[in-house]
Amino acid sequence: MEKCTDFEEPFTAQRCSQSLSSVEDALYVIGGKWKLKIIIALQEHGNIRFNELQRIVAGISARVLSNELKDLELNGFVKRIVHAEQTPVVVEYISTDYSKTLKTVIMSLSEWGRTHKRNIREDVF
Repeated sequence: MEKCTDFEEPFTAQRCSQSLSSVEDALYVIGGKWKLKIIIALQEHGNIRFNELQRIVAGISARVLSNELKDLELNGFVKRIVHAEQTPVVVEYISTDYSKTLKTVIMSLSEWGRTHKRNIREDVF
């Protein structure tokens, strides 16, 4: 058996390919500059209107936020709620239960990011 990377257990070539494909799929869905920031903001703040979300996710344009929300909704991470009975119509966004499955991923990335920043500052490499 060969090693796919420096993971603990040996991988077959097929398992290595499947693992890399799964990581690629995950990064396609949640990768980029904004998606995780949007998911985190929605999880922390609950129901949020578009403009409020744009203020929370500093630096994002309205067009980019709109596109990212559409992608996140298509992938089941965000739900768009339209309150048509109100005038003007109110649209809110909420995180779904499915987006909460990313909690351990987000926590791991956060911890890794802190460690990486510390390593860079200490010039460990």
